[in-house]
Amino acid sequence: QVQLVESGGGLVQAGGSLRLSCTVSGNRFSLNTMGWYRQAPGKQRELVATITVGGARNFADSVKGRFTISRDNTKNTVWLQMNSLKPEDTAVYYCNYRSPNDRDYWGQGTQVTVSS
Repeated sequence: QVQLVESGGGLVQAGGSLRLSCTVSGNRFSLNTMGWYRQAPGKQRELVATITVGGARNFADSVKGRFTISRDNTKNTVWLQMNSLKPEDTAVYYCNYRSPNDRDYWGQGTQVTVSS
């Protein structure tokens, strides 16, 4: 089994910052790509950012230059630093772990609300 525990969501004004964290555990966990996705009401879940074990990063165009992703492989933890937040960033954010055999595991989701 693999478990993902997220924290750090909340309410912030436009232009503000939030930091999300996600820790992975479980006897089926081995280091691999992790990332963050989000889902706004009435919309499909979309990629926000991913990071490989080696640190290669990929970002959605909508967050480039505003969000950063980092990880600590010794702690099985990934962070999403979100700066210059916009109302359109409002969504439920989900941590993702993709196993070496390409199975996706998800956190429970954390709400991020950006007020204008």
